[in-house]
Amino acid sequence: MAGDGKMKAVLCNVLFVIIVIGSLGGAVQAEEGEELPATEVSGKELVPEKYPFPDRIQRFMRESELSFTYPDAVRGIYVTANSAAGKKMPELTELVESTDLNAMVIDVKEDHGEIMLEPHNEKYKKIFEGKYDSVMDDPEAILKDLEKKGIYPIARVVVFKDNVLAEERPELSFTKENGEIWTNGKGEAFVNPFKKEVWEYNVEVAKMAADLGFQEVQFDYVRFPEGFASRDDVLQYGRGDYDSEGVSDVQQRVNAVTDFVEYARESLRNYNTDVSVDIFGYSAVVPEEPNIGQNFSKIASNVDVISSMIYPSHWGSFFGIENTDTEPYKLVEEYAKVENDRLKTLEEPPVSRPWIQDFEAPWLYSGPTKQYGVAEVEAQIEALNNNGIEEYLIWNAGNNYTEGVDYTP
Repeated sequence: MAGDGKMKAVLCNVLFVIIVIGSLGGAVQAEEGEELPATEVSGKELVPEKYPFPDRIQRFMRESELSFTYPDAVRGIYVTANSAAGKKMPELTELVESTDLNAMVIDVKEDHGEIMLEPHNEKYKKIFEGKYDSVMDDPEAILKDLEKKGIYPIARVVVFKDNVLAEERPELSFTKENGEIWTNGKGEAFVNPFKKEVWEYNVEVAKMAADLGFQEVQFDYVRFPEGFASRDDVLQYGRGDYDSEGVSDVQQRVNAVTDFVEYARESLRNYNTDVSVDIFGYSAVVPEEPNIGQNFSKIASNVDVISSMIYPSHWGSFFGIENTDTEPYKLVEEYAKVENDRLKTLEEPPVSRPWIQDFEAPWLYSGPTKQYGVAEVEAQIEALNNNGIEEYLIWNAGNNYTEGVDYTP
């Protein structure tokens, strides 16, 4: 619980907000249910945000309930909602507490679009009706336990890969000529990044996470489906404000993805939470990824943290390395050089916090699979550190992490 000094600071912040809003002479409506003006991003008018004023005060006051300190450098692991709410959580918290790890990225909206916790008030229950599974039936208790243990909590929100929303609202997704929802080879549906209603929906998930006490919202799958350009002319979908003459299909996709990120960060500004985005590592080594709409520099300019997914298994032959999965140090080193050069061109570069690999990739091998253990995980961390990158996140889909790793080698 914060002390009296912090409470006074919080009350001063609230008073400041009231004074600023009052001084705008009616330009901003502060009454319950009134709307703020639409946000301007890239010269386009976006969806008006609904900010009930009492919720703002509630958010500022909630800061005194949980107290987290940003670590010297975030070193975290991925945690599914099932792990966070189940029997595996003590094992994972013990791993973090007993090592130089200090953070967890926890699923709040998972890979198929399901929201993994029960909304904590009527506003969110209405928005997400039928779209949540209360796996984490007491997220506040989880966060309080993380607070007690000094573990920094980050909420993962999967954005445009979303079977749940696509099936309920096909008009927000990509459909085939027969009206059926398009899915990729894994049966995964995507919703349309051109649709600003989709933006607003995902930002509401992020607000709910911030409201509960998550210190950062990490947006994942901030992109179009892989290989989208090859399907562009056979899928049915709208482009809204982005259907502009003289703007290429590639730039329309890049603009939509970039604008969503800027919109999300601006929408969360009053929630005192950092915003991060996961991005393909490949997007940093090309001017922009034309199929999926990711431009590394444009996205990085609009976030607090950029998290490139640089798993050695995901590159094939690259950087002159015949099989990148077998050379984790060299792959990460070569990537880090490119990313550092890209970030140097930005006026206000974000924190770099890449995702690294703690899993095997048997699909790459006809014989024995390269095993990832202590040496391979430490090699990736060393390569980052030797190139001035001190923060990282470790991915293992089943949350089974290698024992005995020195996380600050």
